[in-house]
Amino acid sequence: MSANTPAKILAFSGSLRKESFNQKVVSFAAELARERGAEATVITLRDYPMPIFNEDDEKANGYPAEARAFREQLLSHDGFIIGCPEYNSSITAALKNAIDWATRAGKGDEHPLACFAGKAIALTAASPGALGGRRGLDHVREILGNVNAHIVPGMVIVPAVHEAIDNDGNVTNDRAKGELESLVDTLVRTASALKSA
Repeated sequence: MSANTPAKILAFSGSLRKESFNQKVVSFAAELARERGAEATVITLRDYPMPIFNEDDEKANGYPAEARAFREQLLSHDGFIIGCPEYNSSITAALKNAIDWATRAGKGDEHPLACFAGKAIALTAASPGALGGRRGLDHVREILGNVNAHIVPGMVIVPAVHEAIDNDGNVTNDRAKGELESLVDTLVRTASALKSA
C-alpha cells in the first residue's frame, strides 16, 4: 500500500444522545484529522441500532444488518477516534454492545478481530463534570487492548465540556484543543505508518 495514500479515520462516540457532547468532540477531532491530511468520516451509533448481543438470537436470526454495516465501517478505516461517555464510572452499554457485535466472526475466513486488530485508536472523553469522564476511559482502553487494537498515547479528557465548546461544536478551551491536536497528530501518524507497513 502506498505511503502517500491518506489514512482513513473513523470518528464516533459511545453516546446515543442527539446533542451528545462526546459526539461533538469527536466531530471536532475528525476535522483536525482532515487538516493533517487524513480522510475522516464521522458516524453515530444512533444510525446503527443493534440489538443487545445474545448468541441465541444470533443463531436464530443471523448477524443483524446494522451490526454488519457498523463492522464494515470499521474494516474500511485505518484508525478510529472514539468518544467515551462515562456511565456509572464505566463504558456505555451502547459502545460495549457495538464492540461485542463487531468482534463476531465475519464473512468466510475473516478473523473476528479483523476490524480492530492492529488499528490505531485515539480515545477521548467529555463530561460537564469535573473528572471529564476519566474513569470510564480505563475500561474502554482495556477492552480495546484485548481485541488487539493499538491505543495511541495521550487520551484526552474534557471536563466542564459545556463551557469548553461553542454552539457550532468547536472546542474553544485552549488546553483541551491543544491536547486534541497532539492526540490527532499521533493518531494520523500512527495510522499512516500501520497502513504502510
